Amino acid sequence: MERAVLWDLDGTLVDSAEDHFQSWNDALRPEGRSVTREQFHASFGQRNDRILAGWLGPDAPPGLAERIAEEKERGYRRGVRERGLTPLPGAARWVAHLHEHGWKQAIASSAPRANVETVLDVLGWAQSFDAIVAAEDVRAGKPDPEVFLAAAAAVGVPPQQCIVVEDAAAGIEAAIRGGMRSIGIGRSAGTGRPDIAVPSLTALTEDSWQQLLCTGC
Repeated sequence: MERAVLWDLDGTLVDSAEDHFQSWNDALRPEGRSVTREQFHASFGQRNDRILAGWLGPDAPPGLAERIAEEKERGYRRGVRERGLTPLPGAARWVAHLHEHGWKQAIASSAPRANVETVLDVLGWAQSFDAIVAAEDVRAGKPDPEVFLAAAAAVGVPPQQCIVVEDAAAGIEAAIRGGMRSIGIGRSAGTGRPDIAVPSLTALTEDSWQQLLCTGC
């Protein structure tokens, strides 16, 4: 039977938080606005429309949120291509290992598709992934399971044969609601009660993946 791993991207495969933080402030500055690190970390991983609704408030001029979001993402992609990205510990190993051993892999992210494609291109990972489901492809953000269900459908694997890898509690909740097994990376994800909680991807073993799907079989 086909098996799949559905990966979150930011904070799970790559440590891109600082790049996003700088890009947000670069985009907000011409509008006379800024964001603190506390505000940023509280919203990291959410869709841009939800993030900006909270930062700008209900009285924001029409079109302001869209303009800021577009400039922020352009700046982020430009910075990634100029400075590069380093995968989080264990990420490159598992992406390659799972691909070599016949697992389907998909990115299931709240980021725009162009961002995901840029990251995979810069890291040389594009050939290891069978599908991308990004912000434009779903209506609801995590903890709604839509992004993971769409990713499972895109790779043609039933939800019960999918493993979600996430660094956020909302992502773990989405996996549970979608009927999928989950691996939580780091403290935040661990609060969402994943099937396996580890401090980093380096703590996983080769048996972790298949044994997780075989729980109870």
